[in-house]
Amino acid sequence: MRHLKHHFQLSVKQEHRKSLMANLASQLFLHEKIKTTLIKAKALRPFAERIITLAKRAVLSEKPEQKLHCRRLAIARIRNEVAVKKLFDETVSQFLKRDGGYTRIYKLMSRVGDGAPMALIQLVEAPSEKRRSAKRSKVAKTKASQADSAEKSVAEAVETAAVAEEQGGVLEVSVAEQSEVKDEPSSVPSDQKAPEA
Repeated sequence: MRHLKHHFQLSVKQEHRKSLMANLASQLFLHEKIKTTLIKAKALRPFAERIITLAKRAVLSEKPEQKLHCRRLAIARIRNEVAVKKLFDETVSQFLKRDGGYTRIYKLMSRVGDGAPMALIQLVEAPSEKRRSAKRSKVAKTKASQADSAEKSVAEAVETAAVAEEQGGVLEVSVAEQSEVKDEPSSVPSDQKAPEA
């Protein structure tokens, strides 16, 4: 009986489906993300994840014949040696600490021509140190700019107080009031001043 065997037939024969999955997987491994229909993306996910598991098995194995066997199985399934080389040598290192879930599918707008639901399937990236350090440096830059602006406002307040003392008057404006005055736009244009009584 063929119970539970109807998984993603894609309305094509078996040979066509294998070629389609091989081409989609090779492009996914080469470019790390591809745009395709939602059904093809859902069919590609288990296929691609099995190939990534082969690559992980090859990397974690100590026997050279096991590594070669896994690489040959991957080449037999996706039929693109360049994609297999990139996957086994470069990409698989980001999946070593992850147990499954190597791909992510985002739903996109429907295709204009035929209204087919589209999706973006991509490889999930491990959190890299570059991103973390970039985020930390961004936070540090914003804190530094806030500190610089606070120092500038304090310096301006000190300068205005010194000018007021030189002119003989006493200026009692706090830094907070000064910043509020600077932030508020003047309602009266500079060329039109209120008449003095």
